[in-house]
Amino acid sequence: MITLTTIAYIAVMMGVGSALFILIDVIRHPQPMFIMNIVWPINGLYLGPIGVLAYWQMGRSDAQIQHDHENHHTNHEDMHSEKPFWQSVFVSTSHCSSGCAFGDAVGVPLVAMTGLTIAGSTLLTHYVVEFTLAYLFGIFFQVFSIVPMSKMMGDHMGWGRGFIQAIKADTLSLVAFEVGMFGWMAIVHFFLFTEPPKPDTMTFWFMMQIAMILGTATSFPANWLLVKKGIKHAM
Repeated sequence: MITLTTIAYIAVMMGVGSALFILIDVIRHPQPMFIMNIVWPINGLYLGPIGVLAYWQMGRSDAQIQHDHENHHTNHEDMHSEKPFWQSVFVSTSHCSSGCAFGDAVGVPLVAMTGLTIAGSTLLTHYVVEFTLAYLFGIFFQVFSIVPMSKMMGDHMGWGRGFIQAIKADTLSLVAFEVGMFGWMAIVHFFLFTEPPKPDTMTFWFMMQIAMILGTATSFPANWLLVKKGIKHAM
Protein backbone atom coordinates (compact mmCIF):
# COMPACT_ATOMS: atom_id res chain seq x y z
CA MET A 1 0.00 0.00 0.00
CA ILE A 2 1.36 3.41 -1.01
CA THR A 3 1.31 5.79 1.94
CA LEU A 4 1.05 9.57 1.95
CA THR A 5 4.65 9.73 3.17
CA THR A 6 5.81 7.73 0.14
CA ILE A 7 3.87 10.00 -2.22
CA ALA A 8 5.36 13.03 -0.44
CA TYR A 9 8.91 11.73 -0.89
CA ILE A 10 8.30 11.04 -4.58
CA ALA A 11 6.72 14.47 -5.19
CA VAL A 12 9.41 16.41 -3.34
CA MET A 13 12.25 14.47 -4.98
CA MET A 14 10.68 15.05 -8.40
CA GLY A 15 10.58 18.76 -7.58
CA VAL A 16 14.24 18.79 -6.55
CA GLY A 17 15.21 16.81 -9.65
CA SER A 18 13.23 19.14 -11.91
CA ALA A 19 14.85 22.20 -10.33
CA LEU A 20 18.34 20.72 -10.79
CA PHE A 21 17.58 19.83 -14.42
CA ILE A 22 16.47 23.40 -15.16
CA LEU A 23 19.39 24.87 -13.21
CA ILE A 24 21.93 22.89 -15.22
CA ASP A 25 20.26 23.95 -18.47
CA VAL A 26 20.11 27.66 -17.60
CA ILE A 27 23.82 27.53 -16.72
CA ARG A 28 24.45 26.15 -20.20
CA HIS A 29 21.86 28.40 -21.87
CA PRO A 30 21.51 31.57 -19.76
CA GLN A 31 18.29 33.53 -19.96
CA PRO A 32 18.30 36.97 -21.65
CA MET A 33 17.02 38.41 -18.34
CA PHE A 34 19.28 37.30 -15.46
CA ILE A 35 16.54 36.98 -12.81
CA MET A 36 14.84 34.27 -14.92
CA ASN A 37 17.88 32.05 -14.31
CA ILE A 38 16.65 31.97 -10.70
CA VAL A 39 12.91 31.97 -11.44
CA TRP A 40 12.77 28.85 -13.61
CA PRO A 41 14.60 26.49 -11.19
CA ILE A 42 12.40 27.68 -8.32
CA ASN A 43 9.35 26.90 -10.44
CA GLY A 44 10.70 23.39 -10.89
CA LEU A 45 10.80 22.85 -7.11
CA TYR A 46 7.02 22.97 -6.74
CA LEU A 47 5.74 22.40 -10.29
CA GLY A 48 8.02 19.41 -10.90
CA PRO A 49 7.90 18.01 -14.46
CA ILE A 50 5.25 20.59 -15.39
CA GLY A 51 7.80 23.26 -14.48
CA VAL A 52 10.36 21.59 -16.75
CA LEU A 53 7.85 21.51 -19.62
CA ALA A 54 6.91 25.16 -19.06
CA TYR A 55 10.57 26.16 -19.02
CA TRP A 56 11.33 24.16 -22.18
CA GLN A 57 8.39 25.61 -24.08
CA MET A 58 8.32 29.20 -22.79
CA GLY A 59 11.69 29.92 -21.16
CA ARG A 60 14.37 28.04 -23.02
CA SER A 61 12.94 29.23 -26.34
CA ASP A 62 13.58 32.85 -25.29
CA ALA A 63 17.20 32.00 -24.51
CA GLN A 64 17.57 30.38 -27.94
CA ILE A 65 16.09 33.45 -29.64
CA GLN A 66 18.63 35.63 -27.83
CA HIS A 67 21.41 33.25 -28.93
CA ASP A 68 20.22 33.40 -32.55
CA HIS A 69 20.08 37.17 -32.35
CA GLU A 70 23.68 37.36 -31.19
CA ASN A 71 24.87 34.93 -33.87
CA HIS A 72 22.88 36.25 -36.81
CA HIS A 73 22.48 39.96 -35.95
CA THR A 74 18.73 40.01 -36.46
CA ASN A 75 16.64 43.09 -35.69
CA HIS A 76 15.94 44.11 -32.10
CA GLU A 77 12.28 43.26 -32.50
CA ASP A 78 13.19 39.67 -33.33
CA MET A 79 14.76 39.13 -29.90
CA HIS A 80 11.35 38.44 -28.39
CA SER A 81 9.17 35.50 -29.19
CA GLU A 82 5.58 36.17 -30.10
CA LYS A 83 4.04 34.09 -27.36
CA PRO A 84 0.28 33.64 -27.16
CA PHE A 85 -1.10 36.05 -24.56
CA TRP A 86 -1.84 33.29 -22.04
CA GLN A 87 1.78 32.12 -22.18
CA SER A 88 3.07 35.63 -21.54
CA VAL A 89 0.73 35.86 -18.57
CA PHE A 90 1.86 32.43 -17.34
CA VAL A 91 5.52 33.50 -17.44
CA SER A 92 4.63 36.72 -15.59
CA THR A 93 2.69 34.64 -13.06
CA SER A 94 5.50 32.14 -12.58
CA HIS A 95 7.96 35.01 -12.15
CA CYS A 96 5.83 36.49 -9.37
CA SER A 97 5.08 33.08 -7.86
CA SER A 98 8.74 32.12 -7.67
CA GLY A 99 9.53 35.15 -5.52
CA CYS A 100 6.54 34.38 -3.28
CA ALA A 101 7.43 30.70 -3.08
CA PHE A 102 11.04 31.47 -2.18
CA GLY A 103 9.94 33.84 0.59
CA ASP A 104 7.47 31.28 1.93
CA ALA A 105 10.08 28.50 1.84
CA VAL A 106 12.58 30.69 3.74
CA GLY A 107 9.94 31.73 6.29
CA VAL A 108 8.99 28.19 7.32
CA PRO A 109 12.34 27.19 8.88
CA LEU A 110 12.71 30.66 10.43
CA VAL A 111 9.47 30.21 12.35
CA ALA A 112 10.28 26.59 13.20
CA MET A 113 13.79 27.32 14.49
CA THR A 114 12.90 30.43 16.49
CA GLY A 115 9.68 29.06 17.97
CA LEU A 116 7.95 32.39 17.39
CA THR A 117 4.21 32.65 17.94
CA ILE A 118 1.78 35.50 17.36
CA ALA A 119 -1.33 35.56 19.56
CA GLY A 120 -0.40 32.03 20.60
CA SER A 121 -0.86 30.72 17.04
CA THR A 122 1.93 29.04 15.08
CA LEU A 123 -0.15 29.13 11.89
CA LEU A 124 -0.72 32.88 12.20
CA THR A 125 3.01 33.34 12.77
CA HIS A 126 3.74 31.41 9.58
CA TYR A 127 1.29 33.60 7.71
CA VAL A 128 2.81 36.89 8.94
CA VAL A 129 6.47 35.91 8.49
CA GLU A 130 5.96 34.17 5.15
CA PHE A 131 3.80 36.96 3.72
CA THR A 132 6.41 39.54 4.70
CA LEU A 133 9.28 37.58 3.16
CA ALA A 134 7.22 36.65 0.09
CA TYR A 135 6.42 40.33 -0.47
CA LEU A 136 10.06 41.38 -0.10
CA PHE A 137 11.38 38.67 -2.43
CA GLY A 138 8.48 39.23 -4.84
CA ILE A 139 9.31 42.94 -5.13
CA PHE A 140 13.02 42.12 -5.44
CA PHE A 141 12.36 39.69 -8.29
CA GLN A 142 10.03 42.20 -9.95
CA VAL A 143 12.52 45.09 -9.81
CA PHE A 144 15.16 42.92 -11.46
CA SER A 145 12.81 42.27 -14.35
CA ILE A 146 11.22 45.70 -14.78
CA VAL A 147 14.47 47.68 -14.95
CA PRO A 148 16.23 45.38 -17.49
CA MET A 149 13.04 45.20 -19.61
CA SER A 150 12.79 49.00 -19.64
CA LYS A 151 16.38 49.24 -20.88
CA MET A 152 15.67 46.72 -23.63
CA MET A 153 12.77 48.94 -24.73
CA GLY A 154 14.87 52.12 -24.60
CA ASP A 155 13.24 53.58 -21.47
CA HIS A 156 16.31 53.24 -19.16
CA MET A 157 14.25 53.28 -15.97
CA GLY A 158 16.19 53.97 -12.75
CA TRP A 159 16.14 51.60 -9.76
CA GLY A 160 14.06 53.99 -7.64
CA ARG A 161 11.32 54.28 -10.23
CA GLY A 162 11.65 50.55 -10.88
CA PHE A 163 10.98 49.85 -7.19
CA ILE A 164 7.76 51.92 -7.29
CA GLN A 165 6.65 50.16 -10.47
CA ALA A 166 7.45 46.77 -8.88
CA ILE A 167 5.12 47.54 -5.98
CA LYS A 168 2.34 48.47 -8.41
CA ALA A 169 2.94 45.41 -10.56
CA ASP A 170 3.41 42.82 -7.83
CA THR A 171 1.15 43.66 -4.88
CA LEU A 172 -2.15 42.37 -6.28
CA SER A 173 -0.61 39.23 -7.78
CA LEU A 174 1.27 38.48 -4.55
CA VAL A 175 -1.87 38.83 -2.43
CA ALA A 176 -3.71 36.56 -4.88
CA PHE A 177 -0.90 33.99 -4.62
CA GLU A 178 -0.98 33.99 -0.84
CA VAL A 179 -4.78 33.63 -0.80
CA GLY A 180 -4.44 30.31 -2.62
CA MET A 181 -1.41 29.18 -0.66
CA PHE A 182 -2.58 30.18 2.82
CA GLY A 183 -6.07 28.90 2.11
CA TRP A 184 -4.71 25.43 1.35
CA MET A 185 -2.41 25.43 4.37
CA ALA A 186 -5.39 26.36 6.57
CA ILE A 187 -7.25 23.34 5.19
CA VAL A 188 -4.20 21.18 5.91
CA HIS A 189 -3.89 22.59 9.43
CA PHE A 190 -7.52 22.40 10.48
CA PHE A 191 -9.18 19.68 8.40
CA LEU A 192 -6.90 17.16 6.68
CA PHE A 193 -4.87 15.96 9.65
CA THR A 194 -5.63 15.29 13.28
CA GLU A 195 -2.05 16.47 13.92
CA PRO A 196 -0.77 18.91 11.25
CA PRO A 197 2.54 17.80 9.65
CA LYS A 198 5.68 19.47 10.94
CA PRO A 199 8.23 21.33 8.77
CA ASP A 200 10.79 18.57 9.36
CA THR A 201 8.65 16.03 7.46
CA MET A 202 8.32 15.38 3.73
CA THR A 203 4.53 15.43 4.11
CA PHE A 204 4.69 19.09 5.17
CA TRP A 205 6.75 20.05 2.12
CA PHE A 206 4.46 18.06 -0.16
CA MET A 207 1.56 20.09 1.25
CA MET A 208 3.63 23.23 0.58
CA GLN A 209 4.16 22.14 -3.03
CA ILE A 210 0.39 21.82 -3.45
CA ALA A 211 -0.10 25.18 -1.74
CA MET A 212 2.35 26.87 -4.13
CA ILE A 213 0.65 25.32 -7.16
CA LEU A 214 -2.71 26.58 -5.91
CA GLY A 215 -1.16 29.98 -5.23
CA THR A 216 0.07 30.11 -8.82
CA ALA A 217 -3.46 29.23 -9.99
CA THR A 218 -5.12 31.95 -7.90
CA SER A 219 -2.58 34.58 -8.98
CA PHE A 220 -3.00 33.83 -12.70
CA PRO A 221 -6.24 35.87 -13.08
CA ALA A 222 -4.65 38.78 -11.20
CA ASN A 223 -1.62 38.73 -13.51
CA TRP A 224 -3.92 38.46 -16.54
CA LEU A 225 -5.67 41.65 -15.40
CA LEU A 226 -2.41 43.47 -14.59
CA VAL A 227 -0.88 42.63 -17.98
CA LYS A 228 -4.11 43.46 -19.81
CA LYS A 229 -4.28 46.87 -18.11
CA GLY A 230 -0.62 47.58 -18.89
CA ILE A 231 0.34 47.77 -15.21
CA LYS A 232 2.61 44.77 -15.67
CA HIS A 233 4.67 43.89 -18.72
CA ALA A 234 3.98 40.66 -20.59
CA MET A 235 6.98 38.34 -20.43
